Parts: sequence; structure tokens; C-alpha cells
Amino acid sequence: MRDKPVVLILAAGKGERFTASGGGEHKLAARLAGTSVLDHVIQAVASSGLAMHVVRHSPGQGGMGDSIAAGVRETAHAAGWLILPGDLPLIRPTSLQHVSAGMMVKTIVVPHYRQQQGHPVAFRYDCFDALSALTGDEGARAVVKAYRQSDQVLDLVLDDPGIVTDVDTVDDLVAAEKAMAQHK
Repeated sequence: MRDKPVVLILAAGKGERFTASGGGEHKLAARLAGTSVLDHVIQAVASSGLAMHVVRHSPGQGGMGDSIAAGVRETAHAAGWLILPGDLPLIRPTSLQHVSAGMMVKTIVVPHYRQQQGHPVAFRYDCFDALSALTGDEGARAVVKAYRQSDQVLDLVLDDPGIVTDVDTVDDLVAAEKAMAQHK
């Protein structure tokens, strides 16, 4: 029997759009309400009670697919994976729990907020071979597409704008700060 699912926090990207937009540091190190963007994500996962693994680099410093594959191989003991980019600082712990629970229903869980696809996307262990073989920048889109054809994808509607609120530019960081202030 496999362990519980693991949240793979992807923190290996270059963050070039953020620095190109005027950011003076990597987007994951940027401060949001006094805490780094990445630390907000780590805190949300910790509060969810789910196990986590932070992927800080991938062999050859490739794209998202390489990072996912590296994280999956490093946590091969897991029952599945919730793939969570490290630039979603407003994600709620309860959203992570709902996506994880969805793996009891279908092989893959794709969360949505107001008809926009979000993260984390969850994959049961059945997807190990496909995920561990990913390369390049595309991520796991092809894996989701293949499983969707066999009706093994759960589209999960969540009331959490944090699943789609990523920080790619300085303007995104400012918007996240405003959203965080409104929520408090």
C-alpha cells in the first residue's frame, strides 16, 4: 500500500517574466505581506495537513515537465501528487484538501474557479510512468488529455480565487497584496 498523496510545490522556474516586469528578485522570493510568495504556498500546504515536497531544481534545469518528473521520481512512495506551482500565494488549505479528496473519485482532479482551470492538478499513482517521463515546458497537459478520453478526470469547482491567482509579474504581486488585504 502506498503512502498518502504528496503536494509537489514547483519552485524551479526562472521567473523571467517577473524580473522583466521590474521585479528586483525572483518572484518566489518577492515579499507579500512580509512573507515570500513561496513561503505563503508552503504555509498553505502545511496548514492543509498534506505532505509536501518542494522541487527547487530539475536535472538540466529544464521546464515544468522536467520539474514535475523530478518531483514524482523523488516521491515515488506517494499514493499520488498534487502539482502546485510555487507562485500561487493565495491558495487556501481547504482547496488543497478538496483536490486531494477528489482523487478518491477519479484518477486526475482538475480544479476550476469561475470556469478557469487552476491548480493544483492531482494525479493518482496510476499516472507515475507518464508523469515521471515528462520533459520540456508543457507540464502534464498531455497526461490530463489522455485520461480525459477515458473519463478519468474530475473537474472540481472550487470557490477559491487563490487557485488561479499566480504571481508572474510585479503587477500580479500588487494585485495579490490587494486581494490579501481585502480578505482580511
